[in-house]
Amino acid sequence: MPAPLSAVTHLTLAAALLAALPAAHAEMSAEDLAKLAQNPVGNLISVPFQDNINLNTGPLKGTQNILNIQPVIPVSVNDEWNVITRTIIPVISNPAFAPGEERVNGVGDIQFTAFLSPAKPGAWIWGAGAIAQLPTNTNESLGNRNWGLGPSVVVLHLEKGDPWVYGVLVNNVWSLSSDKQGGAFNNGLIQPFVNYNFPQGFYLTSAPIWTVNWKADSGQQWTVPLGGGIGKIFHLGKLPVNTHLSAYYIVARPDYASNWQIRAQVQFMFPK
Repeated sequence: MPAPLSAVTHLTLAAALLAALPAAHAEMSAEDLAKLAQNPVGNLISVPFQDNINLNTGPLKGTQNILNIQPVIPVSVNDEWNVITRTIIPVISNPAFAPGEERVNGVGDIQFTAFLSPAKPGAWIWGAGAIAQLPTNTNESLGNRNWGLGPSVVVLHLEKGDPWVYGVLVNNVWSLSSDKQGGAFNNGLIQPFVNYNFPQGFYLTSAPIWTVNWKADSGQQWTVPLGGGIGKIFHLGKLPVNTHLSAYYIVARPDYASNWQIRAQVQFMFPK
């Protein structure tokens, strides 16, 4: 049986590569850095590695692992506007779903989002744009071969002196064709998030990812986790690193879907 892909291997390699890059801005406080990391349309380059461990997946109640590599790159349009790009590259390890089957490892479908966002926002911050799904899966069980496209919007509240950062990200992706592997799809995502920040970069967080498959049968459409965790800003030399660990119980889910999710994230930050 092939071994599951190792998130530690990816993070070790990433740390070595990132250590060779120029040092990040060191003048921001740890609390300000934490708030910046919590802003999906923040004006900074960052490279998050988000590892999701989904427990009791499938008829055999195996463990699924999805490592999302999520580089975020802002592009300045002018003094008033930025375009914030986010790419999600899922590295997936699926358990066997029937006796005699083997674990399947590979890359899933890449999603690319571009948000247009004000360069000088107030306490309320927003971004609006489009999300594209690319059929990059390396195995038919890891994705869909039809391209997808749809809208994506984020709005949040972030104010200096206020320890709370909260908001929501919403998108929906429709397939552009239906004649390839997996057929047509219509998938939505809602990610509410709330963070309470303490001095020295420590924070409490909840950012469940709710998904809906609009084409599934009634009672099989929604996946709704609830939970939260803790986070902390560290430094590798002058390079800020945002880390957090959280757990979510999935209160609504399709048959044979995971009932618990453990999420660990390491985010390398390069503030401007």
